[in-house]
Amino acid sequence: MQETVQGREEGTERRRDRVATKAALLQAAIADFAAKGFAGARIDEIAQRAGVNKQLVYHYFGSKDELYRAALEAVYAEIRERESALHLADLSPLAAMERLIGFSFDYLAEHPEFIALLNDENRQDARHVRGSARLEEMHSPLVTLMRQTIERGAAEGVFRNDLDPVQLYISIAGLSYFFFSNNRTLSAIFGRPLDKPKAVAERRRHVVTFAMAALRPEVV
Repeated sequence: MQETVQGREEGTERRRDRVATKAALLQAAIADFAAKGFAGARIDEIAQRAGVNKQLVYHYFGSKDELYRAALEAVYAEIRERESALHLADLSPLAAMERLIGFSFDYLAEHPEFIALLNDENRQDARHVRGSARLEEMHSPLVTLMRQTIERGAAEGVFRNDLDPVQLYISIAGLSYFFFSNNRTLSAIFGRPLDKPKAVAERRRHVVTFAMAALRPEVV
């Protein structure tokens, strides 16, 4: 009996080590890919950052491409999990949409690595995203929730009844994404330090107000 218990404990410890190692590699990969892009990142440097032997990268992920895809899936999974935690279905349509818009802005403000990874993946013609069934599955619940929120708002007369949830998601994301992904050039062009807290707060207010106004039905 004692040997059996000891065997179980050792097996559990090995599983914990595997989980911890994969998590460390993913975090290191996210940081390296965000900083250097897929082309510039190196497996040996990622492994060194994670504090493991580089052979473990191939053991757990198979290739650099698969590690990059896993990194993309990880950052998307985090934002989808955070969106689920907003409990939008428990709020009124107006409150739910305002919370989602604000969250989308705040998340990008707090996670520049997400923007960097997406920019790099777009340069690669989204080849890793297209190869991930998991990413498509992640977005389905969000689109469904947005559709339900739009329908509730339309039924209450506070939202237009011709809103497409995918188009709306793209618009909400774009209002915030462009501000952060092009912050340096926008600051230079307009002669404003748009990366300062005051400028970020002003942009957040504008995005929420602008997007919410676009949802309201036309006054005849």
